Formats: sequence, structure tokens, C-alpha cells
Amino acid sequence: MTSPINHKIPAGATPSRRGRWLALASAAAALAATPAFAADPPKLDTGDTAWMLTSTVLVLMMLVPGLALFYGGMVRKMNVLATLMQSFAAMCLVSVLWFVAGYSLAFAEGTPFVGSLAKMFLAGVEMKTLSGTIPETVFFMFQLSFATITPALIFGAVADRMRFSAMLLFCGAWSLVVYAPVAHMVWGPSGFLGGTGLTDYPGPFGMGSVLDFAGGTVVHINSGIAGLIACLMIGKRRGYGRDPFPPHNLTLSLIGASLLWVGWFGFNAGSAVAAGERAGMVMAVTHIATSAAGLSWMFAEWLTKGKPSILGVISGAVAGLVAITPACGFVTPMGGFIIGVVAGVVCYWSCTGLKHALGYDDALDVFGIHGVGGILGAVLTGVFAVAAMSTTTGPDGAVVAGTGGLIDGNPGQVVSQIVGVAVTIVWCAIASFVLLKIVDVLVGLRVDEEMERDGLDLRLHGETVP
Repeated sequence: MTSPINHKIPAGATPSRRGRWLALASAAAALAATPAFAADPPKLDTGDTAWMLTSTVLVLMMLVPGLALFYGGMVRKMNVLATLMQSFAAMCLVSVLWFVAGYSLAFAEGTPFVGSLAKMFLAGVEMKTLSGTIPETVFFMFQLSFATITPALIFGAVADRMRFSAMLLFCGAWSLVVYAPVAHMVWGPSGFLGGTGLTDYPGPFGMGSVLDFAGGTVVHINSGIAGLIACLMIGKRRGYGRDPFPPHNLTLSLIGASLLWVGWFGFNAGSAVAAGERAGMVMAVTHIATSAAGLSWMFAEWLTKGKPSILGVISGAVAGLVAITPACGFVTPMGGFIIGVVAGVVCYWSCTGLKHALGYDDALDVFGIHGVGGILGAVLTGVFAVAAMSTTTGPDGAVVAGTGGLIDGNPGQVVSQIVGVAVTIVWCAIASFVLLKIVDVLVGLRVDEEMERDGLDLRLHGETVP
């Protein structure tokens, strides 16, 4: 191969000088043949891997036993085992479907709206395959933990009245048809919404990426809207508005909420996908927002009802966790505090005033907390995002600028957030409605009146709590 370097030796050079010139020419040719600024291939980082393994375990704990106990304590005693069963069965079912096709649809290269089937059954993912600085198997498991808890959240809206067979069919279909495409649009390669805020993809309609650090859109708006559609289609519990439906064991709900709070540090701080300074800031912001929301809900209830309740303060804390999820990697601690205060009050109103005004029976306030809290958090992310919080350094040492929001001189980010919310709501509502209709035709959505009166524990599972 001809070198671009001119090897002509200057006239009059002595033999020794000729040797030096030849050496210099050879060195120059070697430098020219080396690609400039070649980035080192990604290497395994054991610290990042250890943190992501820990985060994955924390998020898995959020579903079983966290969500299972949180929901189980809030239903009537005759339905507690059926409620626990829904969470555990969802974990098993969605885990298998995520392995079969869900992960591929969400994270394989494909269209801006959904991935492909290239990674079905983890095809091409080997023990040493990396995703950034961690094994791809660890990334697969971390994302699996998100995929399992999201459909399980939905069933709190239809507690006490949905068939177990219908729950399984809807849960499996929804995880593939609704969750995986939305996850791809937000976090996948060249996703339409580009929710990392650090992507070259232009975002919806060229407006810029939607910011969703840890799943406000993917998990909470998605599950909240699906829960609302489900409770509207299935109908109210028999006796709703006439008979009391008190929680049978708030001790279980408090334990469940506490596990959710601790597990959420894996949910949010783990989404940094590295054991670094950003994960530390995300953890602090998450805790501050959660505490503020618990207090604001508690005081709002105290002022309006005369007494603060355990159910209220734990619901407020969960509302704060939901609202800060999309924002936690983009806002300062003060921004997190404001989001938490607002979320506690707004979600309290949505679970009391809004629900009663519209008359729908969202049994465990899935829409009121996850739907409304997720929408609120997504929009406020566009208000309080600070570019400095998401500025990073690439593997080649280049600085990658972050994305700011309204307070950082970028009001257009609020519009991008609203568009992202709207896209998610429309797709989730339509797809969930169609899937529920199909399941209703196949097996029926709702138990009969006798089953509902006797309790799902005995009639669906042949078991009771002593």
C-alpha cells in the first residue's frame, strides 16, 4: 500500500543522516495510518456492575414483596390472597415474556416506535457482551425489573373484581403491545421520544428529546392510564358508594410502602447505570421529594378531614416517588423538593375530589397516584430541569451538554414534555381498550356477583386468610 508520506531523501544527506530521515519518515507513516482520536472500546467496570446488580435486586423487591404488601393491606380481607397472587404471578409471567420478546422489542435496533425481534431469547447476548460498562445480562435484568412492576401496578385499579385468567391474559399482552413499544420510544435506540435527554435523535416532530430519567412516562403514566381504562370498562365494585370498603390491614400497607421507598433508590439512582456522582445526586433528590410529598399529603388531609392518617402519609410518599421519577436525574434538590410538595397536594386532590366528582371506581388509586403523579412529574421536569445536572463526559473525553428546562432558559422543553405525555396517553389508552375488549370476549373480565360477594381468595384460589 502506498503511504501518503513523501519518502524522498533530501539531496546531500550523509548516510547517517539518511538513516535518521528514513526513521522519521517511517514514524510519520505509522502515525498517518493510525486513526485520529480513536475511542477505546468499552470496558467492564466492576463498580458500575456491582451497583447495577444491587439496583436490580432493589427494584425486584419493589414488586414482591413491596407492591404486593402495599396493595394487599388495602383490600378487604377476603381478597388479600388474590391481590398478593396477582403481583407474584405478574412477576413470573412478564419475566418469561421479557426473555422471549419484550427485551428485544424495547431495546433492539428497529424503528423509532418499536424495536425488532433480533434479540429474542437473548440472541447474541453472551456472558461477556457489554452494555456500556456493565454486562448486557445485568442491563437486561435491570430493565426486566421495570417491565414486571409496571403491569402489576394496573391491577390495583380493578381490585376485588377481575378474573385471574383475564388478569394473566391482559398482563402478558399489555407488556408486549404497550409497555415494550413505549420503553423503546423513550429509552431504545433512536426512540421517537428520546427520553435520555442525551441522544442525537431529534425527539417528537424535531422538537427535542422528552426527558424521562427513570420511568415517569414508561412506568407511571403508562400504568395509570391503563388502570383508568380498566376500571371504567370493568365497572364499579358492587356496593361502591353505598357500602364501606376499609383496608383490612394497614400494617401490611405500611411495610409495603416502606419497601417501595427503599427499592425506589434502585429504580431512580440505578437509572444512572453507573456508580458515580450522578447516582448520588439522584438518590438525594429522590429522598427529599418523597419526604416532602408525604408531608404535604398528610397536612392537606389533616386540614380537610381533621385527622392525618397512615394511609394518607404512605400514599403521599408513593406519589412523591412517582412524580420525581422522570425528573430525578435532571433537577436540583430544590427542584425535587418543590415537585414533591406539589405532588402530595395534587395527588391527594385527584384521589379524593377528582375521583368522587367523576365517579369512577379506581379501587387503590392507581390513576390518582401513578397517572396524575406521572403526568405532573413529567411536565414539571420540563420546568425544573437544569442542564448542568445532565451534562456528561463521553468516553473520548468530550463534554456532552445536558438539557435544561424553563428555569434554565428553555421553555420549549415544557412543550416537549407535554407532547411526550400526550403520545403515551393516546397510545396506552387505545391499545389498553382494545386488549381489554379482546380479553373480555375470550374469558370475560369480571367475576360474577356470587364470586365477588364471597371473595376472590376462596372462589378463585381456594384459600383463605385465617
